[in-house]
Amino acid sequence: MINNESLDYLSTSQNLADHGMMMLMGAVNEDTVKPVIEWILYENFCKKKKNKELLLMICSEGGSLEDAFALIDVIRASKIPVKTVGLGVIASAALMIFISGHAGRRVLTPNTSILSHQFTAGHAGKAHELFATVKEFELAQHRMLDLYRDCTGLDENEIRKVLLPAQDVYLSAQEALKHKICDHVAGFSITTG
Repeated sequence: MINNESLDYLSTSQNLADHGMMMLMGAVNEDTVKPVIEWILYENFCKKKKNKELLLMICSEGGSLEDAFALIDVIRASKIPVKTVGLGVIASAALMIFISGHAGRRVLTPNTSILSHQFTAGHAGKAHELFATVKEFELAQHRMLDLYRDCTGLDENEIRKVLLPAQDVYLSAQEALKHKICDHVAGFSITTG
């Protein structure tokens, strides 16, 4: 059921999208990435007056790697540059989405926390099912490494040592800048017309 609060949110979200802005907040899953994917596709293929840049603000604890890669592929295919801005926390799959923003356009606000870690999966079942899970795990690890390498310019050894070691890695915005996860650390101003 849609109440007035939901309508206000939808109206606000549509107004932001009309001005070339979108927010990805909460867990990365089909429900949260689908509107962002639709927005980027609409901006690229349907909108007559195109924005010069799309602004995707991200505050997310991460989530589904598969859904993240769907959005990553759309971001990277966008003819309109996608600027990513990290707010609050960017973790796991959300970090991968963030680093996929177009080069020179990945900004972290000073108080953003970053969590990077290896792909995690769990599965129980028969032996052949476990072998299939191991195969998917290996493919996911390779996709992650390729993305980190493409987006940071770091080599595989540096990525495995600094960004994807066995334990979780927490970084400040300044540390993320040092490791080429972002292009800038800056606050932003909100102005009224």
